[in-house]
Amino acid sequence: MFFDDLRIGMTVELAPAVIDKEKMLDFAREYDNIPLHTDEEYAKTTPFGKLIAPGVMSFMAVWAKYLEMDFFGEELLAGKSTKIEWLKPVFAEDVLTATATITDLMRRNPKNGLVTVFIEARNQHGELVLTNVTEAIVRCKMV
Repeated sequence: MFFDDLRIGMTVELAPAVIDKEKMLDFAREYDNIPLHTDEEYAKTTPFGKLIAPGVMSFMAVWAKYLEMDFFGEELLAGKSTKIEWLKPVFAEDVLTATATITDLMRRNPKNGLVTVFIEARNQHGELVLTNVTEAIVRCKMV
């Protein structure tokens, strides 16, 4: 979708992302190897009471669903930035559902514009677990 066709407030629902325990453990062992993510006995002693998913892994599970949705299609030129906030822990087997909403549009030049997308992800209990603000550079229609 061209920058010119986008509107603030456009929203899409993303497909659910399931946090698979084995994938969670594999990710944690490779990229975030701390006991809270990898040691079940240790995790029982924490305020969470069990293992929590690495935050980046939780976000990437949602991000994969966002990419599958292909909001901008071939008109996406590049990502510019992203900011993630983790609000509640995510556990193995949680099901995350999310929405992506365009919150800002700024034409940069005749060829492209900057699109700000706000993503909210909730667990199966409806609790907001993470948010993300991403900026993307999207092609304009050439007149």
